[in-house]
Amino acid sequence: MRLDETDQALIAALQGNARQPIADLARGLGLARTTVQARLDRLERGGAIAGYTIRLGSALRDPLRATALVSIEPRSGPAVLNRLRSLPGVQVVHTTSGRFDLLVQIAAQTTQELDETLDRIGEARGVKSSESLIHLSTKLDRRC
Repeated sequence: MRLDETDQALIAALQGNARQPIADLARGLGLARTTVQARLDRLERGGAIAGYTIRLGSALRDPLRATALVSIEPRSGPAVLNRLRSLPGVQVVHTTSGRFDLLVQIAAQTTQELDETLDRIGEARGVKSSESLIHLSTKLDRRC
């Protein structure tokens, strides 16, 4: 899908506040409300906008976050992924290239909960090894 400067400006405005009324978006972009609505419809249909959501504030986010770098046995990916899906602290799993096969993002309320999640990952059938990195502070997050 091709995005022109107006599409990009519209997406940037929504990233700043996805709850803005269409009339406010239109006013901010100097466009007619119907034009903005038509562009939004096209961006949604074309897959440029997959949905609208909220970001939880620090009061509702788990205070502890970690990344587990996981190496797995050949052909054990589906079984390991099923195990990771069953762990409530596992938030995101990425496949990677290089020394590790999976990058697992974890959130927990307590160090004990984090430790238990890391233990469950390490003992999963098909996991060769894992290394965990505890997140101390966030210096840059462009998703916000």
